[in-house]
Amino acid sequence: MAEARKSIFITGAASGMGRETALLFARKGWFVGAYDVNQAGLDSLAVEIDGHGLFELLDVADPDAFRAAMARFGEATGGTLDLMFNNAGVGAGGLLDEQPWDEIKRVIDINLIGVIIGARAAIPFLRATPGSLLLNMSSSSAIFGTAGISIYSATKHAVRGLTEALSIELKRYGVRANDLLPGLIDTPLLSDPVRGMAPPDGMWRLIAPSAVAEVVWQAYVSDTLHWYIPEELRDFHAQVVREPEVVRDERTELLAAMLGQAPTS
Repeated sequence: MAEARKSIFITGAASGMGRETALLFARKGWFVGAYDVNQAGLDSLAVEIDGHGLFELLDVADPDAFRAAMARFGEATGGTLDLMFNNAGVGAGGLLDEQPWDEIKRVIDINLIGVIIGARAAIPFLRATPGSLLLNMSSSSAIFGTAGISIYSATKHAVRGLTEALSIELKRYGVRANDLLPGLIDTPLLSDPVRGMAPPDGMWRLIAPSAVAEVVWQAYVSDTLHWYIPEELRDFHAQVVREPEVVRDERTELLAAMLGQAPTS
């Protein structure tokens, strides 16, 4: 049955945006491959989807484990993959000179290396599937470097750059590559201080994970390269290109306020 259905491979599927995406695509009749390090979350997701898919533990930073998971997925789908969603990610805050090195490396391994490993593992299956899409999770922090989460922000800038390059490279196979740049999404990944500062409206309002899932669906039927969530973030990106020093100075004042310090000119 799986071979006759469209299929999606989702990392970080046990919670948040990944879980909502799995549920949405399952409702639309897709075969779902759900992967995470959270066994309890995968188990409950399998119950919600009624077991029609694959629900496996996966460390995205382990290339051998990723290739093996992709091979099992391919066995279930007849070697095809319509949508590869590199969604898994971790957030770790802190000023660069105060962050433990192990934490820095973990963020890089999962948010960037994991995306590269996932893309490499998926390409043979995407090539075998007409109209397929590689979709990577970037972030609004890839629009302008975000102080206080500099390593996270750096990985998301790298994912955006990787996606742009792959959107060109993969065209020779008829495969698209796009990314998502969500703002403040209402998931456990969002810190309480940031959550408390979110305004009720505008581009920095809290967005439900289900809204991101809907954008994943839109992305599959489109060739738009960057998906801003909410769309108002596109205007912020334009401002960054136009006047980066203004954005830098505004962000400097914001960080000083968060740290309870007077800004340094």
